[in-house]
Amino acid sequence: MKILITGGAGFIGSEFTRQAVKKGLDVVVVDKLTYAGDLERLKEVEEKITFYKADITNKEFIEYIFNKEKPNIVVHWAAESHVDRSILDPTPFIDTNVKGTQVLLDVTRDNNVKLFINIATDEVYGELGEEGQFYETTPLVPNSPYSVSKASADMLGRAYFRTYGLPLITVRPSNNYGWWQYPEKLIPVVILKALSNEPIPVYGQGLNIREWLFVSDCADAVFEIIEKGKVGEIYNVGSGQEKRNIDVVKSILKILNKPEDLITFVKDRPGHDYRYSLNTDKINKEIGWKAKVNFEEGIEKTVKWYLDNLDWVNRKVNYSTL
Repeated sequence: MKILITGGAGFIGSEFTRQAVKKGLDVVVVDKLTYAGDLERLKEVEEKITFYKADITNKEFIEYIFNKEKPNIVVHWAAESHVDRSILDPTPFIDTNVKGTQVLLDVTRDNNVKLFINIATDEVYGELGEEGQFYETTPLVPNSPYSVSKASADMLGRAYFRTYGLPLITVRPSNNYGWWQYPEKLIPVVILKALSNEPIPVYGQGLNIREWLFVSDCADAVFEIIEKGKVGEIYNVGSGQEKRNIDVVKSILKILNKPEDLITFVKDRPGHDYRYSLNTDKINKEIGWKAKVNFEEGIEKTVKWYLDNLDWVNRKVNYSTL
């Protein structure tokens, strides 16, 4: 079984790649290696994968890769993913997340691929108030340029299933955290700022709520979906563990034994969604999957990993263009 992984040098994609190698799969990784991609994440498996540095919008090169490698399964993680960057400049998000997905779908359709896993996000649903959950049947009402681009990719995939019969499953995970995350997202930023005793910027009053999923659980869920999921279906992948941003920040400060007066409230992000919460009854019942890592355990593991890998993190911070 040969599996082609787009974005396999990214935060979540690299975890999925490492797990795929451990499972003994024949792995092909395609990654553009933007600022957020890094082959160092794949160092432990580099001798066991085939790697192509490629932009998924380059149809000619993607066709070459598919013709040469002939993958059975495609798992599409590649994406521009940082909301703040999408607000500053939506163009790369439309190019990669929409056009790139279309290229992959077209090339997949022209080859003998048995299954395409299209990775979306909970942000395609929009936002919730204090109550309620997102179901797989909830209408998509995205609010940021990032989430609009991901909703477009999500809908494109489902259109290719409906129109062309492409064997595709849509996966919508909640907020991932864990080792190897690029230090522009909330948790690694808080860790690094706290270690340097610098002010920690928190949007608004930190009351926005997210559902936190440990990265290894997310990858594990996708493998279960590959094995047991039904073509044409959508699966929410969440942990059921919701946290206010301010409480996430405070939990990190507590682990690091740093004072809460480092917290600095800043002007809220434009169009900032209040709350996300996924209903996971479908994946629980149909696939038999549930998240294994609770937030308290996961955040301890995450902080320890960053403490043990500060050299890598600091190199990435210095490379940041944001």
